[in-house]
Amino acid sequence: PAPSGRCRQSQRQRRERAAAQLRAQQDFGSVPHSFVFLRGRGGRSLRLLVADMRRVLEPFTARALRVRKSNSLKDFVAVAGPLGVTHFLVFSKSESSINLKLFRLPGGPTLTFKVVEYSLLRDVVSALRRHRMHEQQFRHPPLLVLSSFGLPQSHIRLMASTFQNLLPSINVHRVNLNTIKRCLLISYDAETELLHLRHYSIKVVPVGVSRGLKKLLQEKFPNLSRLEDISELLVKDLNLSESEAEQDGPHNVTELPQAYAGRGNAKAQQSAVRLTEIGPRLTLQLNKVEEGLAQGNVLYHSFIHKPEPELRALLARREAKLQLRAERRQRQEENVERKRQQRERSLQGMRRKQQRDEDGDSGAEDPGAPEQDAAHEEEESDAEHYRREVGEEPDQDLFPSRTKRKRLPLGPARLRKRRRRIPLEHPMEHPMEHPTEHPTASNPHPPHRTRRKRKLLPKGKTRFQRPGCARKGKR
Repeated sequence: PAPSGRCRQSQRQRRERAAAQLRAQQDFGSVPHSFVFLRGRGGRSLRLLVADMRRVLEPFTARALRVRKSNSLKDFVAVAGPLGVTHFLVFSKSESSINLKLFRLPGGPTLTFKVVEYSLLRDVVSALRRHRMHEQQFRHPPLLVLSSFGLPQSHIRLMASTFQNLLPSINVHRVNLNTIKRCLLISYDAETELLHLRHYSIKVVPVGVSRGLKKLLQEKFPNLSRLEDISELLVKDLNLSESEAEQDGPHNVTELPQAYAGRGNAKAQQSAVRLTEIGPRLTLQLNKVEEGLAQGNVLYHSFIHKPEPELRALLARREAKLQLRAERRQRQEENVERKRQQRERSLQGMRRKQQRDEDGDSGAEDPGAPEQDAAHEEEESDAEHYRREVGEEPDQDLFPSRTKRKRLPLGPARLRKRRRRIPLEHPMEHPMEHPTEHPTASNPHPPHRTRRKRKLLPKGKTRFQRPGCARKGKR
């Protein structure tokens, strides 16, 4: 019988699996990653747009990224390095418009766009008659297609380079066609200077096949209850409708270099590539290009055009500011190093002193101790001379150093008073209960009257002797 549990792998299988995991980690770390988040208050629609953009950039983006109000841009930059994040897409909303900032880490540049129009993913899908969108499409990044970015302007070429680095690059000779399930199209309109972003789902179907045969090749088998023979499906036109909106033609028919997923998509066969929009839609306008992370020199501005002398003055002012900041940072580092060295020297001196005290080699003494000892010895000799010459003890006022001053205790004990205890043989009598008896002729020696014991009252009872002197009983 076969052993229970999992089958034991051979050494070759373990090596292959380890090598595959290593390649996967290297491939995952070498591709660009991104953060898409919202800054400030944007509303529900803008939050949905952020979620849709994360959906577009999957799987190399943080899908469940949560942002707090207290988080600043420095916090994201600090965690971006260890996580391998290369791009930030930051949405924000002002009183007049919605802005999108595209950061390239770690040194910039920063592209600022104005969101002219946008449509959410759910709005695009609801407008389609039949959409094609499933989870398997988002296991691989989309194919990026740039249109009309070949203009000579520097800011246009910079935009094209930034968008190309946003998604992983592909090698056309080694790419697996089954990993390309989506397409991200970004087109630039030179007349209006607007960018149009569209997101499509890719479907490949064989061409040169009748509609009836296409129905047979589909995963869902058609309803043949109206047919008397299977040949009628191929011969007659039963008005079987197409689900696609566009017809196949030379614009979308190609020869497959590899076998593609789906029935009839064999290698070296003619197949049609069909695109179905799945959203979202974005219409963007480039406003500004900056160096660094939104803190550098402005390279391009669509509204403000400054003359060359003013630009040089701004650049010189900025260079002076950066130089001053560098000097302050260097001075601060020097101060920190100096304090560290001083603290280290102090600790070393303390350790040396402690070592000398332990070895008994310490020569350091209190400078006031010899003077006190000498004064004390001199007063002792004077007192001894007085005692020898006079024959009696000297007064305390004559030699005050001989008398030691008694120090009072510190804390609560300083205020504590000792209570005088009365002996039990002579208890204190109450003047009202035992009036004073004077000696008379008949009774020259009146007897000593002891204090009368009070009777214990039941618990809770009270005896009222006079106002303000009530006592509660004890058991």
